[in-house]
Amino acid sequence: MTRVLIVDDEPALARALAVVFRANRYEAQVATTGAAAVQAVTDWHPDVVVLDLGLPDLDGMDVLRAIRSWSTLPIVVLSARQTSDDKVEALDAGADDYVTKPFGTDELLARIRAAVRRRPAEEDPPVVRAGAFTVDLALRRVVLASGETVRLTPTEWHLLELLTRNVGKIVGRRELLQELRGPNLDVETHYLRVYMAQLRRKLEPDPARPRHLITEAGVGYRLQL
Repeated sequence: MTRVLIVDDEPALARALAVVFRANRYEAQVATTGAAAVQAVTDWHPDVVVLDLGLPDLDGMDVLRAIRSWSTLPIVVLSARQTSDDKVEALDAGADDYVTKPFGTDELLARIRAAVRRRPAEEDPPVVRAGAFTVDLALRRVVLASGETVRLTPTEWHLLELLTRNVGKIVGRRELLQELRGPNLDVETHYLRVYMAQLRRKLEPDPARPRHLITEAGVGYRLQL
């Protein structure tokens, strides 16, 4: 049975959508915040996400980018934002389709079916194994070679994720800071040193002599397998 994650902060609409999907032989779950949506994607593993952009904690675009950063899961935006700019931004960020409110349920169901059909039959598991630890991007989990799961802060995870998606390549300091702290703070490189030191203490067998989280002097950082 196809699993649909409904992300919308309007309880009545979310419940109504869940009823519609279940009546049409879908398994449906509701998330009313962006954080809950990201957690549901990693824990519940839906087949498609119906995403509202107006959420109380995170902008829906941030949720879209977060999911798309590690998954090709179909995402259909369902939003009251109707301008061309909004649609273009969402589609460029990785949305598979964009439906505006108000909408017809038959049309929405048809778009969901089309999005699910276009999804690749299988995805390579987004797992990167270094000698000392393993990074599972889909589960947002890091496990040491000993089998111990490592707890990371959101910023530590984001930094490690950026390096993991560019494994073996140098990621520049400016690019990392723009991702971690926003475009207005892209020159405060001391933040990167702090975050990297924290990651090394948690992941490297000898943080003073890192084997995997490598500094490229004057340029940036690299994850070395």
